[in-house]
Amino acid sequence: MNIYEALKNTEWRFAEYFKYKFPDLRYDQSRPLKTEQDFLNLVARKSMNPFLNWEKTQEYKNLLMLYLDTKIADDFQEVYSIVSDKAKQGDEKSIKLFLQLQKEVSSMAKLSAKTFESIEDETEDDELELD
Repeated sequence: MNIYEALKNTEWRFAEYFKYKFPDLRYDQSRPLKTEQDFLNLVARKSMNPFLNWEKTQEYKNLLMLYLDTKIADDFQEVYSIVSDKAKQGDEKSIKLFLQLQKEVSSMAKLSAKTFESIEDETEDDELELD
């Protein structure tokens, strides 16, 4: 499950708060950021207290971990590009790190491929044939 799927399963006010707090999750990045008052008007609340209390819940913590997982993936891609460029220039430490990253990426890619295979198998099982 990714952060967007998880937010669909969250009460809409809390999902909107999460997107307010982490604006890079918003679909339309060209729109200006909401002010606190704009957000409160949207969710028909007078204060942020319910949302601040919600931040102490397990649901919020789970969403935060999914969000950070997304950010880590972006950071990993950036680090990979930097290490790759330095390795191509002949930097010995970068070459070693590049080879380690290559092993990690291959390992994660195999796990990801298995996930997609299991999803494909579930889809095939769901198809009904009518005679």
